[in-house]
Amino acid sequence: MKKTILITAAVSLLLTTACSGQAPLNNTDGNSVSSSQQTADSESSSVNMQIQSSSDDAPRKSYTPINYETQIGMWFPYLYYDEYMKGKSADEFRAAVRELYSEAKRESVNTVYLHVRPNGDAYYKSEIFPKGISLDGDYDPFQIMLEEAHKLGLSVHAWINPLRLQTASVMETVPNNFITKQWASDPNSRIVREVNGRFYLNPAREETAEILRQSVDEIVSQYDVDGIHIDDYFYPTTDPQFDSVEFEASGSSDLAEWRTDNISRLVRTIYDTVKSKDDRILFGISPQGSISNNYNTQYADVKLWAGSDDYCDYIVPQIYYGFRNSTNPFAETLAQWESLTGENVKLIIGLAAYKQGKYDKWAGVSGEQEWIEESDVIQRQTELVKKSSADGYALYK
Repeated sequence: MKKTILITAAVSLLLTTACSGQAPLNNTDGNSVSSSQQTADSESSSVNMQIQSSSDDAPRKSYTPINYETQIGMWFPYLYYDEYMKGKSADEFRAAVRELYSEAKRESVNTVYLHVRPNGDAYYKSEIFPKGISLDGDYDPFQIMLEEAHKLGLSVHAWINPLRLQTASVMETVPNNFITKQWASDPNSRIVREVNGRFYLNPAREETAEILRQSVDEIVSQYDVDGIHIDDYFYPTTDPQFDSVEFEASGSSDLAEWRTDNISRLVRTIYDTVKSKDDRILFGISPQGSISNNYNTQYADVKLWAGSDDYCDYIVPQIYYGFRNSTNPFAETLAQWESLTGENVKLIIGLAAYKQGKYDKWAGVSGEQEWIEESDVIQRQTELVKKSSADGYALYK
């Protein structure tokens, strides 16, 4: 089914400063960000911040995005960047990317989700986030990936993790001039929070919405992307202490509802930012496949996003379950997502191609051997998706 959204409203989150702003801070990669002097109060944890972005605020109209009515997607995660990026020249990286795309095309893929900001780092030209740790060359990997994809007619969606930042050990190596490093290093700042040795942006903070707005604008302004894509890293914990100060200050009485609203506000910020730049660019979300887990563990309002016109263009639930999964069997879970997805949101089904031939320890007794005993799980799943009301599928290999 055809779904076209013509929302062009832009988000404007104007943050005031408590004192005069600092001059731009330059890093060794030629990137720069500037922030106001931060002040904090132990009761309200109020940090006044202003991020200055060099991207052009004018709408982008010169490039016509490539997107398909039926989407056959594939994720290209950062986990493999060391293999075909680290220590490689630009030409070597380009050759590796070309081969990866050729393999994807052989599997009928027409859309690629390219991991450009996995952990508070950038595999593109950024003034806000530091260079990705797998990139030790002086080339722009995203531009190369983009060029090679478009040569083959592939639609390119820039995949970001909005809240996830570096581990504590990696953050120590980040230059001090980056705003996320400053927040992580400031004991009085609650904009960045540490959970199990990793830092995350705090969804309750307006500063988080603003840095997301400007960073998405930065990508869309510089590159001929066809879409922006986020996955299932929302609230990193259910611990009430994570954002207790902000919750108390909010006056809300229901923590789960308040957190869910916080995440939806951030999702809407990204959506509006994309559409204000070019309403032809798609914005997609890839949440967990379990609908209940989205609410219980990450405060992700997937029913709102999938059923409304103003949060995303497509949704890709990660239905990484076999047909015999004891908790979330594939066919039943697919039907649940079909029932909650509205007319103006495309439903793309995320499939776990990486599980084929492997033991599935989370599937329960009935399903733990399914991917080993049955070699055609993915084939049968794609066939079922094609018969459903879904608009395509995506492979995680």
